[in-house]
Amino acid sequence: MSPKPMARPGGRSARVQASVHAAVRDLEAERGREALTVPLVAARAGVTPSTIYRRWGDLQELLSDVAVERLRPDTEPADHGALRADLAAWAEQFLDEMSSTAGRAYIRDALLGDPDGGNAGQCSAYAAAQVDLVLDRARARGEEGIPARETVMDHVVAPVMYRILFRPEGLSTAYARHLVETALDRRARDCGPESGPEPYCTSVATTIHRQ
Repeated sequence: MSPKPMARPGGRSARVQASVHAAVRDLEAERGREALTVPLVAARAGVTPSTIYRRWGDLQELLSDVAVERLRPDTEPADHGALRADLAAWAEQFLDEMSSTAGRAYIRDALLGDPDGGNAGQCSAYAAAQVDLVLDRARARGEEGIPARETVMDHVVAPVMYRILFRPEGLSTAYARHLVETALDRRARDCGPESGPEPYCTSVATTIHRQ
C-alpha cells in the first residue's frame, strides 16, 4: 500500500497557498533567490506578511514548502511492459530530475526548512508511491521475482539521493540502470567503468562474493 499522499488544502487555504507559491516562483525567476523576502512575496501574492508568517513561520520554511510541491511527480511512471524496463526507465528519470540544477535546489530547500522532518518524509513518500505503481503493474502482469518496495528504496532511491547530496560525481543513466540490476538480481552486474562509480561496484561485488 502506498504512503498516504500529502493532503492538499481546500477553499481559501488552497487559494492562499497557490498564490503564495506562484509569487515565490515568479519573483525567483524575475529577481533571483537572494532577493526574496516575506514582504515582497506577500505583496506579489496579495496577502499580508502576517499571513505568511502564521502559515509558514519564516521564508526558509515557505521555500521548503514550495520545493516539496515542485518535487511532487506530475505523471505516473511509464509502462514499458516489463518490470525491469519500467523500473530502469523510472530510475533514470528520477536521477535526471533530482540531479538537475533545479532538482538539487529544491532538495536543498526542502531539507533546510524542515525542522521536524515532515517535508523529507513527504518527498520519500512521493518516490515510494511511484515505486509501488511500477511493482503493482508487474504483479498484475503475473511477473515473478518482484522485490519489496523497501528493497527498491534501499538499493535505488537511497544511493541516488546520497550521491546527489554528497558525491555527485559519476551520476549517469548507466549508474541508475546498475542500481536497478542490483535491486532486482541481488548480484553485481556490469560493474565496469561505464556502469557507475567504481567504489560502489567494488563494494557491491565484495559483499556478494563474501555471501
